[in-house]
Amino acid sequence: MSWSSVGNWFKTQVTLKNLFRLFLGQLVSFVLALMSFTSSLIATLGVDAPITQTSFTYFALAVVYGSILLYRGQKLRIPWYWYLALGFVDVQGNYLVNKAFQFSSITSVTLLDCWTIVWAIFLTYFFIGTRYSLWQLGGAALCVLGLGLVLLSDAGVGGGGGSKPILGDALVIAGTLFFAMSNVGEEFCVKKKDRIEVVSMIGLFGMLVSGVELYPLCLILGFAGYTFSSFMFYTITPFVLKLSGATMFNLSLLTSDMWAVVVRILFYRQQVDWLYFVAFGVVVIGLVTYSTTEKVPATVVEDGSQSVEYQELNAESRDEC
Repeated sequence: MSWSSVGNWFKTQVTLKNLFRLFLGQLVSFVLALMSFTSSLIATLGVDAPITQTSFTYFALAVVYGSILLYRGQKLRIPWYWYLALGFVDVQGNYLVNKAFQFSSITSVTLLDCWTIVWAIFLTYFFIGTRYSLWQLGGAALCVLGLGLVLLSDAGVGGGGGSKPILGDALVIAGTLFFAMSNVGEEFCVKKKDRIEVVSMIGLFGMLVSGVELYPLCLILGFAGYTFSSFMFYTITPFVLKLSGATMFNLSLLTSDMWAVVVRILFYRQQVDWLYFVAFGVVVIGLVTYSTTEKVPATVVEDGSQSVEYQELNAESRDEC
Protein backbone atom coordinates (compact mmCIF):
# COMPACT_ATOMS: atom_id res chain seq x y z
CA MET A 1 0.00 0.00 0.00
CA SER A 2 1.51 3.31 -1.11
CA TRP A 3 1.54 6.49 0.90
CA SER A 4 -0.74 8.11 -1.66
CA SER A 5 -3.43 5.47 -1.11
CA VAL A 6 -3.07 5.89 2.65
CA GLY A 7 -3.48 9.62 2.20
CA ASN A 8 -6.58 9.18 0.06
CA TRP A 9 -8.09 6.81 2.65
CA PHE A 10 -7.29 9.32 5.39
CA LYS A 11 -9.00 12.13 3.47
CA THR A 12 -12.12 10.08 2.75
CA GLN A 13 -12.54 8.47 6.16
CA VAL A 14 -11.22 11.08 8.59
CA THR A 15 -13.94 13.65 8.05
CA LEU A 16 -15.44 16.15 10.43
CA LYS A 17 -18.58 14.04 10.60
CA ASN A 18 -16.68 10.92 11.60
CA LEU A 19 -14.57 12.86 14.10
CA PHE A 20 -17.72 14.31 15.61
CA ARG A 21 -19.22 10.84 15.88
CA LEU A 22 -16.08 9.59 17.64
CA PHE A 23 -16.17 12.58 19.96
CA LEU A 24 -19.79 11.95 20.90
CA GLY A 25 -19.07 8.26 21.46
CA GLN A 26 -16.18 9.06 23.81
CA LEU A 27 -18.26 11.70 25.58
CA VAL A 28 -20.95 9.10 26.27
CA SER A 29 -18.25 6.66 27.39
CA PHE A 30 -16.83 9.21 29.83
CA VAL A 31 -20.28 9.98 31.23
CA LEU A 32 -20.91 6.24 31.69
CA ALA A 33 -17.63 5.92 33.58
CA LEU A 34 -18.71 8.83 35.76
CA MET A 35 -22.04 7.08 36.41
CA SER A 36 -20.21 3.90 37.39
CA PHE A 37 -17.90 5.80 39.73
CA THR A 38 -20.74 7.61 41.50
CA SER A 39 -22.77 4.38 41.79
CA SER A 40 -19.74 2.64 43.29
CA LEU A 41 -19.25 5.58 45.66
CA ILE A 42 -22.87 5.35 46.81
CA ALA A 43 -22.42 1.62 47.42
CA THR A 44 -19.21 2.12 49.43
CA LEU A 45 -21.04 4.64 51.62
CA GLY A 46 -23.40 1.84 52.64
CA VAL A 47 -26.45 3.14 50.77
CA ASP A 48 -28.52 0.45 49.06
CA ALA A 49 -30.97 2.43 46.91
CA PRO A 50 -30.51 1.42 43.25
CA ILE A 51 -34.01 2.46 42.18
CA THR A 52 -34.02 5.75 44.08
CA GLN A 53 -30.77 6.98 42.53
CA THR A 54 -32.11 6.47 39.00
CA SER A 55 -35.59 7.85 39.72
CA PHE A 56 -34.09 11.36 39.96
CA THR A 57 -32.59 10.89 36.50
CA TYR A 58 -35.94 9.89 35.02
CA PHE A 59 -37.57 12.84 36.75
CA ALA A 60 -35.02 15.26 35.25
CA LEU A 61 -35.48 13.77 31.77
CA ALA A 62 -39.26 14.01 32.04
CA VAL A 63 -39.16 17.63 33.21
CA VAL A 64 -36.57 18.94 30.74
CA TYR A 65 -37.54 17.11 27.56
CA GLY A 66 -41.20 16.78 28.49
CA SER A 67 -41.37 20.59 28.71
CA ILE A 68 -40.00 20.83 25.18
CA LEU A 69 -42.55 18.29 24.00
CA LEU A 70 -45.40 20.20 25.65
CA TYR A 71 -44.17 23.45 24.13
CA ARG A 72 -44.33 21.89 20.69
CA GLY A 73 -47.87 20.74 21.35
CA GLN A 74 -47.45 17.62 19.24
CA LYS A 75 -49.15 14.28 19.74
CA LEU A 76 -47.19 11.13 20.45
CA ARG A 77 -45.91 9.52 17.28
CA ILE A 78 -45.46 6.14 18.98
CA PRO A 79 -48.16 4.52 21.17
CA TRP A 80 -47.60 5.10 24.89
CA TYR A 81 -47.50 1.40 25.74
CA TRP A 82 -44.30 0.98 23.72
CA TYR A 83 -42.74 3.73 25.78
CA LEU A 84 -43.98 1.99 28.93
CA ALA A 85 -42.21 -1.20 27.84
CA LEU A 86 -39.08 0.79 26.99
CA GLY A 87 -39.12 2.53 30.36
CA PHE A 88 -39.67 -0.77 32.16
CA VAL A 89 -36.65 -2.54 30.65
CA ASP A 90 -34.48 0.53 31.17
CA VAL A 91 -35.40 0.68 34.87
CA GLN A 92 -34.63 -3.03 35.32
CA GLY A 93 -31.25 -2.63 33.64
CA ASN A 94 -30.30 0.31 35.84
CA TYR A 95 -31.53 -1.47 38.95
CA LEU A 96 -29.56 -4.67 38.33
CA VAL A 97 -26.32 -2.93 37.38
CA ASN A 98 -26.49 -0.44 40.24
CA LYS A 99 -27.32 -3.28 42.62
CA ALA A 100 -24.24 -5.14 41.38
CA PHE A 101 -21.99 -2.44 42.86
CA GLN A 102 -23.09 -3.70 46.29
CA PHE A 103 -21.38 -7.05 45.61
CA SER A 104 -18.70 -6.55 42.96
CA SER A 105 -15.89 -4.12 42.15
CA ILE A 106 -16.23 -1.15 39.83
CA THR A 107 -13.69 -2.74 37.46
CA SER A 108 -15.70 -5.93 37.08
CA VAL A 109 -18.98 -4.07 36.60
CA THR A 110 -17.60 -1.74 33.93
CA LEU A 111 -15.93 -4.60 32.06
CA LEU A 112 -19.00 -6.81 32.17
CA ASP A 113 -21.04 -3.94 30.76
CA CYS A 114 -19.55 -5.01 27.43
CA TRP A 115 -21.93 -7.98 27.47
CA THR A 116 -24.53 -5.51 26.18
CA ILE A 117 -22.78 -5.75 22.80
CA VAL A 118 -23.52 -9.46 22.53
CA TRP A 119 -27.19 -9.03 23.44
CA ALA A 120 -27.50 -6.06 21.08
CA ILE A 121 -26.11 -8.08 18.16
CA PHE A 122 -28.71 -10.81 18.67
CA LEU A 123 -31.60 -8.38 19.15
CA THR A 124 -30.76 -6.12 16.21
CA TYR A 125 -30.18 -9.14 13.96
CA PHE A 126 -33.55 -10.73 14.70
CA PHE A 127 -35.78 -7.69 15.27
CA ILE A 128 -34.30 -4.86 13.21
CA GLY A 129 -32.63 -6.89 10.47
CA THR A 130 -29.08 -5.60 10.96
CA ARG A 131 -26.40 -7.76 9.32
CA TYR A 132 -22.83 -8.03 10.60
CA SER A 133 -19.55 -8.99 8.96
CA LEU A 134 -17.25 -11.75 10.20
CA TRP A 135 -14.85 -9.14 11.54
CA GLN A 136 -17.61 -7.61 13.65
CA LEU A 137 -18.66 -10.99 14.96
CA GLY A 138 -15.01 -11.81 15.70
CA GLY A 139 -14.67 -8.63 17.71
CA ALA A 140 -17.78 -9.52 19.67
CA ALA A 141 -16.34 -12.99 20.31
CA LEU A 142 -13.19 -11.43 21.72
CA CYS A 143 -15.36 -9.34 24.04
CA VAL A 144 -17.06 -12.52 25.28
CA LEU A 145 -13.64 -14.12 25.83
CA GLY A 146 -12.56 -11.13 27.87
CA LEU A 147 -15.73 -11.35 29.94
CA GLY A 148 -14.96 -14.98 30.65
CA LEU A 149 -11.57 -13.96 32.03
CA VAL A 150 -13.29 -11.41 34.27
CA LEU A 151 -15.60 -14.12 35.63
CA LEU A 152 -12.60 -16.37 36.35
CA SER A 153 -10.90 -13.52 38.14
CA ASP A 154 -13.94 -12.82 40.30
CA ALA A 155 -14.30 -16.54 41.05
CA GLY A 156 -10.96 -16.42 42.82
CA VAL A 157 -8.37 -17.33 40.20
CA GLY A 158 -7.04 -13.81 40.09
CA GLY A 159 -8.66 -12.44 43.21
CA GLY A 160 -11.67 -10.31 42.30
CA GLY A 161 -13.05 -7.53 44.46
CA GLY A 162 -16.35 -7.13 46.24
CA SER A 163 -18.21 -9.04 48.94
CA LYS A 164 -19.99 -11.44 46.55
CA PRO A 165 -18.34 -10.98 43.13
CA ILE A 166 -20.08 -13.87 41.38
CA LEU A 167 -23.50 -12.56 42.40
CA GLY A 168 -22.49 -9.08 41.29
CA ASP A 169 -21.31 -10.38 37.92
CA ALA A 170 -24.58 -12.28 37.41
CA LEU A 171 -26.55 -9.12 38.18
CA VAL A 172 -24.50 -7.14 35.66
CA ILE A 173 -24.98 -9.72 32.90
CA ALA A 174 -28.73 -9.80 33.55
CA GLY A 175 -28.78 -6.01 33.57
CA THR A 176 -26.99 -5.82 30.24
CA LEU A 177 -29.78 -7.87 28.67
CA PHE A 178 -32.29 -5.22 29.73
CA PHE A 179 -29.91 -2.47 28.61
CA ALA A 180 -29.63 -4.12 25.19
CA MET A 181 -33.42 -4.27 24.87
CA SER A 182 -33.59 -0.62 25.88
CA ASN A 183 -30.84 0.39 23.44
CA VAL A 184 -32.34 -1.50 20.50
CA GLY A 185 -35.82 -0.16 21.20
CA GLU A 186 -34.49 3.37 21.58
CA GLU A 187 -32.48 3.01 18.35
CA PHE A 188 -35.60 1.99 16.47
CA CYS A 189 -37.58 4.90 17.94
CA VAL A 190 -35.01 7.66 17.37
CA LYS A 191 -34.36 6.55 13.79
CA LYS A 192 -38.06 6.42 12.95
CA LYS A 193 -39.49 9.20 15.11
CA ASP A 194 -38.50 12.18 17.26
CA ARG A 195 -35.61 11.86 19.74
CA ILE A 196 -37.06 14.53 22.07
CA GLU A 197 -40.25 12.51 22.37
CA VAL A 198 -38.31 9.29 22.97
CA VAL A 199 -36.11 10.73 25.75
CA SER A 200 -39.00 12.52 27.46
CA MET A 201 -41.19 9.41 27.41
CA ILE A 202 -38.36 7.23 28.75
CA GLY A 203 -38.02 9.73 31.57
CA LEU A 204 -41.77 9.84 32.25
CA PHE A 205 -42.45 6.11 32.19
CA GLY A 206 -39.13 5.30 33.82
CA MET A 207 -40.12 7.59 36.68
CA LEU A 208 -43.54 5.93 36.96
CA VAL A 209 -42.08 2.41 36.92
CA SER A 210 -39.47 3.42 39.51
CA GLY A 211 -42.20 4.87 41.71
CA VAL A 212 -44.19 1.66 41.56
CA GLU A 213 -41.16 -0.51 42.29
CA LEU A 214 -40.11 1.65 45.22
CA TYR A 215 -43.09 0.28 47.14
CA PRO A 216 -42.36 -3.24 48.39
CA LEU A 217 -44.86 -6.02 47.80
CA CYS A 218 -45.87 -6.18 51.46
CA LEU A 219 -46.80 -2.49 51.37
CA ILE A 220 -48.94 -3.02 48.26
CA LEU A 221 -50.65 -5.97 49.94
CA GLY A 222 -51.15 -3.81 53.01
CA PHE A 223 -52.94 -1.16 50.97
CA ALA A 224 -55.04 -3.84 49.28
CA GLY A 225 -55.94 -5.42 52.62
CA TYR A 226 -56.87 -2.06 54.12
CA THR A 227 -59.04 -1.21 51.12
CA PHE A 228 -60.86 -4.56 51.32
CA SER A 229 -61.43 -4.35 55.08
CA SER A 230 -62.63 -0.72 54.84
CA PHE A 231 -65.03 -1.65 52.05
CA MET A 232 -66.46 -4.49 54.12
CA PHE A 233 -66.74 -2.23 57.19
CA TYR A 234 -68.83 0.39 55.39
CA THR A 235 -70.89 -2.34 53.72
CA ILE A 236 -71.79 -4.25 56.90
CA THR A 237 -72.27 -1.22 59.19
CA PRO A 238 -75.74 -0.25 57.85
CA PHE A 239 -77.05 -3.78 58.45
CA VAL A 240 -75.82 -3.80 62.06
CA LEU A 241 -77.27 -0.34 62.71
CA LYS A 242 -80.63 -1.31 61.23
CA LEU A 243 -80.92 -4.61 63.10
CA SER A 244 -79.30 -3.75 66.43
CA GLY A 245 -78.99 0.01 66.78
CA ALA A 246 -76.07 2.38 67.35
CA THR A 247 -75.46 1.29 70.95
CA MET A 248 -75.08 -2.38 70.08
CA PHE A 249 -72.96 -1.39 67.10
CA ASN A 250 -70.45 0.54 69.22
CA LEU A 251 -70.44 -2.13 71.91
CA SER A 252 -69.57 -4.68 69.23
CA LEU A 253 -66.65 -2.51 68.12
CA LEU A 254 -65.07 -2.97 71.55
CA THR A 255 -63.96 -6.44 70.51
CA SER A 256 -61.89 -5.01 67.64
CA ASP A 257 -59.05 -4.51 70.13
CA MET A 258 -59.33 -8.17 71.04
CA TRP A 259 -59.18 -9.25 67.40
CA ALA A 260 -56.10 -7.06 67.05
CA VAL A 261 -54.53 -9.12 69.83
CA VAL A 262 -55.24 -12.29 67.82
CA VAL A 263 -53.49 -10.76 64.80
CA ARG A 264 -50.61 -9.75 67.04
CA ILE A 265 -50.22 -13.35 68.25
CA LEU A 266 -50.60 -15.06 64.86
CA PHE A 267 -48.62 -12.74 62.59
CA TYR A 268 -46.17 -10.93 64.83
CA ARG A 269 -45.59 -13.87 67.23
CA GLN A 270 -45.78 -11.53 70.22
CA GLN A 271 -46.73 -12.52 73.75
CA VAL A 272 -49.75 -10.86 75.41
CA ASP A 273 -50.82 -10.62 79.02
CA TRP A 274 -53.44 -13.07 80.29
CA LEU A 275 -55.72 -10.15 81.19
CA TYR A 276 -56.39 -9.65 77.47
CA PHE A 277 -58.18 -12.99 77.32
CA VAL A 278 -60.13 -12.22 80.50
CA ALA A 279 -61.15 -8.86 79.05
CA PHE A 280 -62.25 -10.51 75.82
CA GLY A 281 -64.45 -12.93 77.73
CA VAL A 282 -65.98 -10.12 79.80
CA VAL A 283 -66.80 -8.09 76.67
CA VAL A 284 -68.37 -11.11 74.97
CA ILE A 285 -70.55 -11.80 78.03
CA GLY A 286 -71.59 -8.15 78.07
CA LEU A 287 -72.53 -8.25 74.39
CA VAL A 288 -74.59 -11.42 74.82
CA THR A 289 -76.35 -9.97 77.86
CA TYR A 290 -77.13 -6.69 76.09
CA SER A 291 -78.29 -8.27 72.85
CA THR A 292 -80.59 -10.78 74.53
CA THR A 293 -82.27 -8.26 76.87
CA GLU A 294 -82.38 -5.26 74.53
CA LYS A 295 -85.77 -3.83 73.60
CA VAL A 296 -86.12 -3.89 69.83
CA PRO A 297 -86.41 -0.28 68.66
CA ALA A 298 -89.54 0.94 66.96
CA THR A 299 -89.28 0.53 63.23
CA VAL A 300 -91.35 1.03 60.15
CA VAL A 301 -91.99 -2.09 58.13
CA GLU A 302 -91.58 -2.13 54.39
CA ASP A 303 -95.28 -1.60 53.62
CA GLY A 304 -95.20 1.71 55.48
CA SER A 305 -97.13 0.57 58.60
CA GLN A 306 -95.56 0.78 62.04
CA SER A 307 -94.33 -2.28 63.90
CA VAL A 308 -96.31 -3.84 66.78
CA GLU A 309 -94.06 -2.31 69.44
CA TYR A 310 -94.41 1.17 67.92
CA GLN A 311 -98.20 0.79 67.66
CA GLU A 312 -98.42 -0.22 71.34
CA LEU A 313 -96.32 2.78 72.32
CA ASN A 314 -98.66 5.11 70.41
CA ALA A 315 -101.69 3.49 72.05
CA GLU A 316 -100.26 4.05 75.53
CA SER A 317 -99.55 7.66 74.66
CA ARG A 318 -103.14 8.23 73.50
CA ASP A 319 -104.55 6.65 76.70
CA GLU A 320 -102.47 8.94 78.87
CA CYS A 321 -103.71 11.92 76.90
